[in-house]
Amino acid sequence: MDISLDSYKTFYYVAKLSSITAAAEKLYISQPAVSQSVKQLEKLLGCSLFFRTKKGVTLTKEGEALYFHVARGYEQILLGERRLEEMLDFETGEVRIGANDMTLQYYLLPFLEAFHNKYPKVRMGIMNLTTPATIGSLREGKIDLGVVGSPVENYKGLSVRDVAQIQDVFLAGERFRHLQGKRLSLGQIMQYPIVCHAKGTSTRQYLDEFFAGKGIELRPDFEVATSDLIAPFAERNMGIGIVVDFFAKESIRRKKAFVLETEEQLPPRKICVVTGNKAQVSHAAKEFIRTLK
Repeated sequence: MDISLDSYKTFYYVAKLSSITAAAEKLYISQPAVSQSVKQLEKLLGCSLFFRTKKGVTLTKEGEALYFHVARGYEQILLGERRLEEMLDFETGEVRIGANDMTLQYYLLPFLEAFHNKYPKVRMGIMNLTTPATIGSLREGKIDLGVVGSPVENYKGLSVRDVAQIQDVFLAGERFRHLQGKRLSLGQIMQYPIVCHAKGTSTRQYLDEFFAGKGIELRPDFEVATSDLIAPFAERNMGIGIVVDFFAKESIRRKKAFVLETEEQLPPRKICVVTGNKAQVSHAAKEFIRTLK
């Protein structure tokens, strides 16, 4: 049957309020318009839905059967509207982010704190992922955005925006104090034990490609999964760590390690915000993306 939702909406309020007059006031339409809508619905369905009484209206058996289903359906629509309003007002919602430990600590954390303080009811889902895994999750719609370090591979069809610059340094502990103040070539540094990221990360790919371009093979003695592990390895004299300067600051402050001087610096890299299909991004996530600088 071709019956409009408005007809069922009118029927719902007449039945719920047991009054055509009260339903008209609720719907901001005239009483004759409500009566006409009910009569039209009864005609289309081929049965009476209400008993008319002096006090109002009462559902017939057929009306009760219809109301049982219409009420559940229409109230679900109302619930959906309320939930949508809550999302648009940031009373609920979710932001799903893919980031690794470096981008999370170096760049993202202050923005997460500020956004949570402003919209405390929005859930923040943070997935700790490598850059390749972040890009994959973004393409599969599992996250709203990724915050990754350059270089960003396989970015076709994605929006990539640079938001910050990072600098990798060579960090050494007391065992290598004799090297302090000397300007070393990259080849000389590679003669010592090296600590850096493991294969499969964008940082390691960047380092491998950089050193290969210099005719040097990067063969670290220790490969770690996260940036925050490199400085502790360097402090314990396990090797010279290749790490973003942010993660070296505390070790330097405590004089547990120092930065080697080199004839050639590692080139600076970028932190990037990566987004995919805008239609897949939640309202809350769009607001969060707007806050990123």
